[in-house]
This record gives sequence, C-alpha cells and structure tokens, in this order.
Amino acid sequence: MDVSTVSRRLDRLETDVGAPLFDRTREGTRPTALAEHMLPHAEEMELSAARFASAGAKVETEVEGVVRLTVLPGIADVFVAPALAKLHRRYPRLVVELDASVSYADLTRREADIAVRASRPTSGELVTMKLITVRALPMTSPRYAHELGKLKRLEDARWVSWGADLAHLPDAAWLRTHGPEVTPVMRTSHFASQLAAARAGLGVVIASAPYGKTGLVAIEPSKALGEAWAALPTGELWLVGHRALRFVPRVAAVWTFIVETIHDVSTGKDS
Repeated sequence: MDVSTVSRRLDRLETDVGAPLFDRTREGTRPTALAEHMLPHAEEMELSAARFASAGAKVETEVEGVVRLTVLPGIADVFVAPALAKLHRRYPRLVVELDASVSYADLTRREADIAVRASRPTSGELVTMKLITVRALPMTSPRYAHELGKLKRLEDARWVSWGADLAHLPDAAWLRTHGPEVTPVMRTSHFASQLAAARAGLGVVIASAPYGKTGLVAIEPSKALGEAWAALPTGELWLVGHRALRFVPRVAAVWTFIVETIHDVSTGKDS
C-alpha cells in the first residue's frame, strides 16, 4: 500500500476506536500506549490470515502457480538462477519469484514460501533442512594465483572485501584479524561483483569452496599463514519452509529443486 492509503485507514481506525493510536510529532510518528496494547492482537489476526491462505493452498494437486523463494545473493546469482531453466522444463506452469537478498523474509507472515539461509531459525511454524556445510577459501583468477605463488603475508596480495554495511560478516572479520595491514583494493556488498572482480584478476576474494567452479582457484599459503588458514570461517546453508505449505505441490517441487541444486554444487556435478 502507499502511504496515503495507510494514513486513511489509520485515521478511520482511530475514529472507530475513539482514541488516537499515534502521536504525530516533528520527529516522526510514535505509537500510543493504546496502539502498543492492540499490536499483539493485530499480529494474531495477520497470522490467522496467513494460516487461512495456507489451508486453502493445501487443496492444490498440480505443480503450478507462484512460489516465492528468497536466497542469499551469491547463491542465487551463481547457482540457483542458472538452474531455474531446468526447473521450468520440468514444471512449465510454475512461476518462481526469486528474491536475492541478505535480509530475512518472515515465512510465518507469508513474505516468502521457501528460504535458503545461512543459519537455522529457532522459532516459528517452520520446517528446516541443512543443505551443506562449507569452508571459506581465499580465491582469485588462475593468472593472479600463479603470480602470487605461495602467499607469505596477506598484505602481499590485493584483496576484494565487503562494504561497510556487511563488514561484520565472518569473511571480512577474518581478513581484519589476520591481515590488519591489508587495505582492500575494492569493497562492495554485492557479492557477484566481488566474484567478477576476482575472476578478472583484480584481487583475492574469500568465498566458499563451491565458487571454485566459477573460474576461481584457491591461492596457496606458505607455512607462515598456516594458523590463519586454519581459522578460515565455515558456514552452513539451511532450507526453510512454512510447515503448512511444505507438501503443497508447487512448494514441494521447488523444495526438491533446491535440494538437488545444492547437492549438485557440493558434489561438483553440472546441472
């Protein structure tokens, strides 16, 4: 909805309730105590509406319709999106709405049907499945890797790293910890751009092992960097779905597709 629609509906709700729900000030709009009291009940209504929609979806028998899929950007760009052609050939009446985002859609509120996440959710009416555990590796183009040879110090290489908004990620933290003298030649929070720059030989990117299939090679460390290499972060990928939708045909089809795709990635099999 646009802002004017929301504003009109709030005005009407305040009229029906007979009391203000928001204090409108120069600093912004703040909820009143009454609004805070009503919020949990409004959230229950929203969840009930989501369950109502889920119950209706259970009567589906064919793999058709829309599935909203949210995936971490690097996984979406490199592995999931290219494999969607295979899924379309299998189910031509299926439409996938792919959200490549680091933000977490709330599956309990039907913001997405399936998610691929870096951590396992601990609450909500969700089903989860661990897809893979992977180790991060410093990678670059074959030519630059040959130029570097065995890396003696991290500052001897050019590095590509995360922008300030994602500088808290384990990969960026590892580089700061073990290479405090390193100043990256490129910072970006768009992972596909990091990979592209590394493939072109700009520098070294820290990426999980499966990205070695994308034209990158792992650089070789010297013995002096053994401790740093042993501390390289590992990560997990989890497949997450709403319990009520798990076996709806269109959702089940995409669930199986994601499992197959990540399995192919982890085993080195081409889709």
